[in-house]
Amino acid sequence: MDRKLYDSYVRILRNELIPAFGCTEPIALAYASAKARETLGEFPELIEAHCSGNIIKNVKGVRVPNSGGLKGVETAVILGALAGDSDKKLEILESITEKDRRNARELLDKDFCRCILVEEVGNLFLKIKAVNRDQWAEVTIEHAHTNITLIKKNGVTLYEQAYNVNDTRSDKSLLNIRDIVAFADRVNIEDVKDVLDMQISYNSAIAEEGLKGQWGAQIGRIFMSGYRPEIQWLAIAKTAAGSDARMAGCPSPVVINSGSGNQGMTCSIPVIEYARELGKTKEELYRALCISNLTAQDQKQYIGPLSAYCGVVCAAASAGAAITYLYGGTVEQIEHTVVNTIANVGGMICDGAKASCAAKIASALQAAILGHQMAMQGITFEPGEGLVQDEPEETIRAIGYMGKEGMKKTDVEILNIMIGNRSI
Repeated sequence: MDRKLYDSYVRILRNELIPAFGCTEPIALAYASAKARETLGEFPELIEAHCSGNIIKNVKGVRVPNSGGLKGVETAVILGALAGDSDKKLEILESITEKDRRNARELLDKDFCRCILVEEVGNLFLKIKAVNRDQWAEVTIEHAHTNITLIKKNGVTLYEQAYNVNDTRSDKSLLNIRDIVAFADRVNIEDVKDVLDMQISYNSAIAEEGLKGQWGAQIGRIFMSGYRPEIQWLAIAKTAAGSDARMAGCPSPVVINSGSGNQGMTCSIPVIEYARELGKTKEELYRALCISNLTAQDQKQYIGPLSAYCGVVCAAASAGAAITYLYGGTVEQIEHTVVNTIANVGGMICDGAKASCAAKIASALQAAILGHQMAMQGITFEPGEGLVQDEPEETIRAIGYMGKEGMKKTDVEILNIMIGNRSI
């Protein structure tokens, strides 16, 4: 395998598979808020959170971890300002105390933080402005959840860094399923072992917690109680349970994929469960996880981090591809698993992070397992059927274009309905 390609794939895994403590959009707000307070040098008397519609959509309905069950932009921003250590980035709220929670509730009652919708910006955009008397500090994050592009204090630029979408060190345009499978077959496990071990450990732990506790809509527990413990239902139940816990504010970290904990869990937990059921070695599991994580990145490069297209469809299709790999499927069967899945449930809408994400994960994984079973029997949807193209990568690109460009208007209308700007 070409060394440039190999190194790029390793870097993608290492850059993307990082731990996050809670849903990534509220945590990104908390991170920026902590950075703004640090830049200001004192606790502010007022904070403004200027957010893109997709940030608001993905924070509105999800519980912020360690908040005592609170939701919303204002909660995340206030907790970040109160106790955040910006060096912790996406694990910033791990050390929140009961005193912090009490102070946060008091500040919420005083309208300490104002959320302002910003239009004509990228889907992942937020700017925190912290003000104290005649002093102010401003921190902007764009394109990725920890990607600070601008820091200002009293109008003076302290830091500015444009986001390089064409960073050749981890060029996602090089991704395709055939090369991903070749990489998984040949990768030196030591190059990726630490990040994959963390993914296995963290994501398995929150799945177990989701099954034990009464978190969220309890989709995982419902699946466990309603079906015989066959591998497909166990894999679906555990993944959904992880989302149940995470969306309900469970104070446990998750290793994310494409900036999302739900996608990180969907890429990994089913693969872990199938590997265990099939008696696969740890090395075989690592290689399968390389396929699932990178195949998700292949799909998401065309859609972007936030959109009206539910990202767990990409993650589920990727888990299905890895399951096919574990069963000894060919490259063509792995490709067909992805096509079968996205041709089935591609276009499932994202209406924000919240309890029903666990149910969407369950639905997407059922489609992915069906896609895997079809592929193993030599069946795939044909070119010309809907968005299915002549080649699998062309189909992935077509679905991605539909998700990014075709669903822009859908995204706007979802937000308008959610915030009450559209009468029905």
